[in-house]
Amino acid sequence: MSQATKRKHVVKELLDDFVKPTEDQHIMRVLGSNGNNLHEAVTGSGERYLVSMPTKFRKNLWIKRGDFVIVDPIKEGEKVKGEISFILYRDHIQYLRKLGVWPAGFQEDRTSGDRSEGTPKERSERKTKEEDDSDSEDDDSDLFVNTNRSTVHYSESEEETDEEDEEKEDEGRA
Repeated sequence: MSQATKRKHVVKELLDDFVKPTEDQHIMRVLGSNGNNLHEAVTGSGERYLVSMPTKFRKNLWIKRGDFVIVDPIKEGEKVKGEISFILYRDHIQYLRKLGVWPAGFQEDRTSGDRSEGTPKERSERKTKEEDDSDSEDDDSDLFVNTNRSTVHYSESEEETDEEDEEKEDEGRA
């Protein structure tokens, strides 16, 4: 099987399948990557583990800090205590919450994907509706702000400009 075909099947399986974790498996949140396909993750009860990314996901799928995963425990592992079996996206999380199997430790947490609920079409319709509701077209609050540059605020006082204008008028009279 070619690499492209393998990638297609892995991604299709991940996006289309809705899995319920078994009694052995844990739902965990990724805290960060330690390199070498190892990730630090925490359970709903607060236990931290190192988990490994299986070969089928490597170079095909990526996870980042804050993502949720289903982990198979490794009994003989000393440092690495689990292997990622499934990566959870927003739809999977909503499905697990409806089933009531979502850990209580993660109930109050919302990822950025959870905050923007709805299909992409609904989100774009809401966004255009919000844009239509805005009163001022000169509002710059939605512009990109480059945080790599220091912000400089220029202001002119009216006193200085008035004095300069009067000086120019005096020179013109003389």
